[in-house]
Amino acid sequence: MRWLLAMIKHETNTFSPVPTPLERFFRGNPEVLAGDRAIKAYENTDSGLGGYIEVARREGAEMVVPVAAESWPSGPASAETHERLCKLVLDEVQRGGYDAILLDLHGAMVAEGVEDAEGDLLRRLREIDPHTPVAVTLDMHANIYDDIVKHATVITGFHTYPHVDIRAAGLRAANVIARTLKGEIKPVMSWANKPMLPHIMCQGTHAAPNKPLQERCKELEAGGVLAASVFVGFPHADIREAGLSAVVCTDGNLAQAQRHRDELLDQAWNGRADWVFHPEPLAPTIARAKAIEQGPVVLLDHYDNTGSGGTMDTTAVLAEVLRQELENVVFYAICDPQAALDAAAAGVGQTITIQLGGKLAMPAIKEPSEPLEVTGRVKLVFDGVYLNRGPMYRGVRNDTGLTVVIDTGRVEIVVVSRHQEPFDINCLLSAGIDPLQKRYVVLKSRVHWRAGFSDMATQVIECTGVGVTTSDYGQLDFKHVRRPIYPLDPM
Repeated sequence: MRWLLAMIKHETNTFSPVPTPLERFFRGNPEVLAGDRAIKAYENTDSGLGGYIEVARREGAEMVVPVAAESWPSGPASAETHERLCKLVLDEVQRGGYDAILLDLHGAMVAEGVEDAEGDLLRRLREIDPHTPVAVTLDMHANIYDDIVKHATVITGFHTYPHVDIRAAGLRAANVIARTLKGEIKPVMSWANKPMLPHIMCQGTHAAPNKPLQERCKELEAGGVLAASVFVGFPHADIREAGLSAVVCTDGNLAQAQRHRDELLDQAWNGRADWVFHPEPLAPTIARAKAIEQGPVVLLDHYDNTGSGGTMDTTAVLAEVLRQELENVVFYAICDPQAALDAAAAGVGQTITIQLGGKLAMPAIKEPSEPLEVTGRVKLVFDGVYLNRGPMYRGVRNDTGLTVVIDTGRVEIVVVSRHQEPFDINCLLSAGIDPLQKRYVVLKSRVHWRAGFSDMATQVIECTGVGVTTSDYGQLDFKHVRRPIYPLDPM
């Protein structure tokens, strides 16, 4: 028995100026991972591919992995990037001889000229092989199109945000395929969406409105539904089908799938006002943080979250933290490869003055990002490599490239050369910083920070900074999403 396993994951922010060439999928490797190197990198990790590998080994299947590629969110992938990644999968499908195909995808990937990259891959795959069972695991932020659903045998999504059940979603999808191959079940699926763009800051599964919705999905699966997924969507993709959707898979009972699909969608729609985030001005939020004596207080620079396609180089929140003279602060992070090189060249222990961040223009939000002049001592220089130890992507290797820590006296600023959302405590421990000893921990994150830092936070302050992951939809010029859609339009 032979199974084809593949991973192509990218969450596309169509407002982001960060380019997405093929090299962005290398993640510190000399090329995209494939074959035994991919299996070694992802086996026993909290990843969808890790779940696939576990079931394939249990079933005694020979595994072929033509590609295992993932990139931090950014702007649309180049047409060449999309084509080369698809070709790695499609060429292997063309060779044939597979009993199952298991794809670990994102669901919100956009390429130049292709607003549904995953659907494009699946449609072309089915033109080659219309019959082999295909499992698809998608991120909770997937924007679902019909081509994704109609060309898959089963689709599973995450039930947590932060995503700490990625492996579990892979296991569910692979187990459905294993049972299908044995003739035990005949999966059927139904999907639909609602005209709503939930704010990402309201999507965490630690609280309503998303928590009860995802709990209902788990109840349905515990009751015999093969897979029940609510995809909250990725609103920073200005594409037709962006927004919240539901996909339900049952054993041969399409009416049941449709009934549960509608139940989930109605639950989300009826509480649509709860999915709207209301930002506060920056200066008062920093002042409020300054008055808190017991740390660590987590401050979120969520308008510039690289995990949603932010440039990770805007400085508005850092500038306000410095202006109001908060003490004993760590700031993670500014992505500025040149600043990292300059600090490393100066050497550990040296005091330098640099122009930090503000290198990438953001025409989509019509708001400038200015470099910030910072003077501080170079405290640490290292290669930026660490393994996740927390519940999200546990065991997966991260590589932020040349990384330095600059200490201003009040604020320790981590400067990285590659994008990385801070969702694991090792991003700081690897840089020689213990967040438990800090009064303030400033993170360029929205929700994923909770995976590694929520247990230690005494309070959380959400800071309105500058960036293309803005929580103010009024800053974004939506041209392609279907209208009317809530909350862009009154509904």
